[in-house]
Amino acid sequence: MNHRLLILGTLGEFVQLVQKAKQRGYYTIVCDGYPDGEARAYADASYVLPVTDTDAIAELCKKERVDGIITSFSDLLMECMVKIAAKADLPCYLKPEQIPWYRDKSVCRQTLSKLGLPTPGYVKIPVSLSCEPDKIKQLVHSLSYPLISKPMDKYGSRGIYIIHDESELAEQVIRTAEFTDLGEVLVEEYNDGFEFNMMTWVADGEVNVISIADREKTQPEADMLPISTRNVYPSRLLSYVYEPARNLLQSYIAHTGQMDGPLSMQFFWKPGKGIQVCEIAARFFGYEHELTDMVYGFNIEELLLTGVYQKEKIPKMFAGHDVFHPLHHGAVVYFHGKLRKIADQTKAYELAGNEAVVKPWIFYKTGETVVEYGPNPYLALYYMETESREKLDEVTGYFFDKMSMTDPDGQEIAYRNQIPDYFITEE
Repeated sequence: MNHRLLILGTLGEFVQLVQKAKQRGYYTIVCDGYPDGEARAYADASYVLPVTDTDAIAELCKKERVDGIITSFSDLLMECMVKIAAKADLPCYLKPEQIPWYRDKSVCRQTLSKLGLPTPGYVKIPVSLSCEPDKIKQLVHSLSYPLISKPMDKYGSRGIYIIHDESELAEQVIRTAEFTDLGEVLVEEYNDGFEFNMMTWVADGEVNVISIADREKTQPEADMLPISTRNVYPSRLLSYVYEPARNLLQSYIAHTGQMDGPLSMQFFWKPGKGIQVCEIAARFFGYEHELTDMVYGFNIEELLLTGVYQKEKIPKMFAGHDVFHPLHHGAVVYFHGKLRKIADQTKAYELAGNEAVVKPWIFYKTGETVVEYGPNPYLALYYMETESREKLDEVTGYFFDKMSMTDPDGQEIAYRNQIPDYFITEE
């Protein structure tokens, strides 16, 4: 039987998934709202429908006789896939009633607190109180500054602001409220410890660790939230965090009932204080999952496809995988920039030719203007591979020093990235 697979997503991140599905002999259909999505060129069939129109896509699945559905790399795509699968009677690793545990930040926080698992202190602020600063101050009186305000229904860094002290509280809550469609926003304590990205796969209710990476950030300007600038595989602090992080996820899914599928977590760790959850998601990380293939020879696209039609083969995939013994060291380096028109990207293209670069990705064309939220998440990114962490840091430092994009006036657009200090003292 030739399987007929719907892949929800057509941007560049999905090209390899479509190609591998085709290599397996699956009739491959892609769908989302981006008419120029790069993955469309590789699929057997292509439809332009907003992913949020789950009724229409469910009908499309029935029309095309789809027998499997998959997506990844974004919370919104995951949520829509689960709803589509339920409406089209397709197998899926989650049911719609499980979505809030992975999509609603306040439900995640409440669940972690209920289970006694480490999470930042938080409160929910009604949007209706945006113009009543005294009441907002009363609600957060038990929290310790600095704080973060964030919408509970958005993904990425949209609407997230740091609050250094009480004088900034009301203003930042108001700014966050502009991004939400809900009646409340979340205000939580900000953790300034080391940060990590962890990707795992749940098989028969057991958490299998794929990778743990150092998630490095840079604060580009004084009033801005630190932005993600490099994720490094494997984490240099892997031995400190592996067991507690895996055990935490195992406890979490014992409550949510997830038995199969992708499971990722962003978390913090401080010496002497242990780990603390930032977010838990039922999907893999976008613009990063390629690193598991580079560093371990473990391909995420193969895992996703095997999870749809050949789940019995997943244990064999993990039998030969050892997160503590990488084949190489790797990183993805992200460059963000100011919202200006790009006139010169010469240096970005020169860096793409560096011998450590496995794959460059320059998102804008010369002459285009950088936008805050759209299909292009960065100015550019570079996937790098070296034989040691020391060499990787050396190459990264060179990129951080040399990267440049300028506007028509010759002014710098790219923010200047930094590598954090990994000096550790037990408190």
